[in-house]
Amino acid sequence: MTRLSVALRRYPHTEPLLDGTLKVPGCELDLPQVEPIHRAFAPMVRELRYDVSELALATLLQAVEADVPVAALPVVLHGNFHHRSISVWGGEGRLSPEDLRGRRVGVRAYSQTTGLWVRGVLSDTYGVRAQDVTWVTREGAHVDGAPEPSNVERTSRPLVDALRDKDIAAVVMGARSADHVEGLVPVITDWKARQAQFLDTHGWVPINHLAVVRKELLETQPDLVRAVYRGLCAGIDAARPSEPTGTTRELVVQHGVTDTLLATLRTAIRYAREQELIKADLDAEDLFADFHRYVGGA
Repeated sequence: MTRLSVALRRYPHTEPLLDGTLKVPGCELDLPQVEPIHRAFAPMVRELRYDVSELALATLLQAVEADVPVAALPVVLHGNFHHRSISVWGGEGRLSPEDLRGRRVGVRAYSQTTGLWVRGVLSDTYGVRAQDVTWVTREGAHVDGAPEPSNVERTSRPLVDALRDKDIAAVVMGARSADHVEGLVPVITDWKARQAQFLDTHGWVPINHLAVVRKELLETQPDLVRAVYRGLCAGIDAARPSEPTGTTRELVVQHGVTDTLLATLRTAIRYAREQELIKADLDAEDLFADFHRYVGGA
């Protein structure tokens, strides 16, 4: 019986696989406890620590460019709108998105996928390019040697403290985290209307995390990877309500190489190029070339 190390966050759609309700034929799963899940990303792309792992989209793009031997599975595990993911300190005279030009904005890492999408919104909607802002970060990229533009700085200070003390003008932080910090308010005041407009225009919700496997495992044991993929797909299908309710999770969590998935990835690749996260003009379909070669239609 093969044992696979699998690093996944517990979502309704991964729970059946992680709690053993869904079995993967021919293998047993070792489930390291990694919380928050982003702490699994650097070990995956630097050490290939896990056989199967959740991975941030921006990290995946940088890993592909760096020839890290991981292969993407067409399994979207997490995503969200990010119009609400950039905040300022509340009060009178707070900044608008256009006011961010020439200012310092905090983000955990320049390569963080939430930051990728926030910068894309600022550029496409408000004309504020990534190069117009100084990005103050606490961490580097998960991928060793991944590039950072010259307008990225590092700090050891907690970003909320830096924002409160006006050392930075805004901070990029997921909405759930921001909700726990009293005093933070969204830069984009009409974020609800903006994200509805985004969905109407694009037809998809931004992706944050996908599933990946070690390329050697895919090449040497494709049947096993196919079984894992089917288990992930089954978990997603089981978590879908019988009648769609239109939640963000329902809209973004998906499996299979679909037109929607490829359209989302093409936009993310464009953003990554514009923001100097990657230099290569990657092809969205090529991200799944190994999946198609070894797993097939599954």
